[in-house]
Amino acid sequence: MRPTPSRRQFSAALLAASVLTPLTAAPASALQPSGRRDRQACPPDGFGPELTARLDRTIEEARREAGIPGIVTGLWMPGRGDYVRATGVADTASGTPMTTDVFVRIGSETKTFTVTALLKLVDDREIRLDDPISRYVAGVPNGRRITLRHLAEMRSGLFPYTADQDFTQALFSDPSRSFTPAELLRHGFKHPNTAAPGTTFQYCNTNLVLLGLVVERVGGRPFADFLRERVLRPARLHRTFFPGGAEFPEPHPHGYTDDILTGEVVDATDWNPSWAWAAGAMISDLHDLRRWAEIVATGKLLRAATQRERLTMLPTGFPGTRYGLGILETGGWIGHNGSLPGYESVTVHLPSKKATLVLLLNTDITHEGQEPSSLVARAITEVVTPDNIYDRPAPLS
Repeated sequence: MRPTPSRRQFSAALLAASVLTPLTAAPASALQPSGRRDRQACPPDGFGPELTARLDRTIEEARREAGIPGIVTGLWMPGRGDYVRATGVADTASGTPMTTDVFVRIGSETKTFTVTALLKLVDDREIRLDDPISRYVAGVPNGRRITLRHLAEMRSGLFPYTADQDFTQALFSDPSRSFTPAELLRHGFKHPNTAAPGTTFQYCNTNLVLLGLVVERVGGRPFADFLRERVLRPARLHRTFFPGGAEFPEPHPHGYTDDILTGEVVDATDWNPSWAWAAGAMISDLHDLRRWAEIVATGKLLRAATQRERLTMLPTGFPGTRYGLGILETGGWIGHNGSLPGYESVTVHLPSKKATLVLLLNTDITHEGQEPSSLVARAITEVVTPDNIYDRPAPLS
């Protein structure tokens, strides 16, 4: 889910210190197979030549239709096969091919990590989901009635700071600047709440910034340290990071966005994601996300009762999509997607078939109102799991 504010809200925003880069049509490139073999039970020869060729065509057609520069795809279905490919380009200026070993900014997939950190504290009996946020963070509008559960399930009624005009002005006048969590919250808290707690689903990054602060306070260390020690290390995710600023490990593709006032396409590769903090700043790669998809969907790091709380899915108001505690479900696929300027991703698991799908894209430019990652995920699942189609609707924020 797209954590960036909509361009329609940028009427007063400025763009400075960014390099304007025309998004040329990405040339067709050879599909890049992965050099890493998986240790899990997928047949070594993939899905076989016929289905593999069909997936190749499906992904390339979706890429060209939506104008996506490059896509990394990983699909694993134990007992049936696997498919790991990269297509298109990592850099539209040089034509450098996309490869499967890239790091990518994963945007709102960060929410699955943040909520897992929170739920570790629930398992430790340090907090309860029905605790009011006012117990941990002062100054939250209506904070005595808004619970940690409301925040995680996007039903707090708090105003999204990304919709504040002063925030968008600050962000897009200098995309390299750093924001603190307190600065982000001030942009949201100056507005009236949008609904009573627990009554309305509204996708809102304010919620996850607050949960990150809860993890810091109760966990007794910086959020990034708690996440590394209590979530990433036990999950054995060695190529997943919570950056302190704009740092971006190599190799990584260039990322392209039009989410600015003018609607022009710009290179957002080095923009600072601190504005998304615990809601969307993380970086990962294909194989770590493949591992994470199953962990987060099946609750391997949590007590069974806590995982049941996470997977209590509620309606979002968008047909086909429900939301739990920092996690979504669509067509039986459980996980999250991510979007921030220049990048999109999908990491989902289908428990009924023990299948996992991971997509990494180097653009967030919508196509006919749809996120490009959703278009690709839908096309793939229509081919391989026609009874379980990933059918996320238009962006929820």
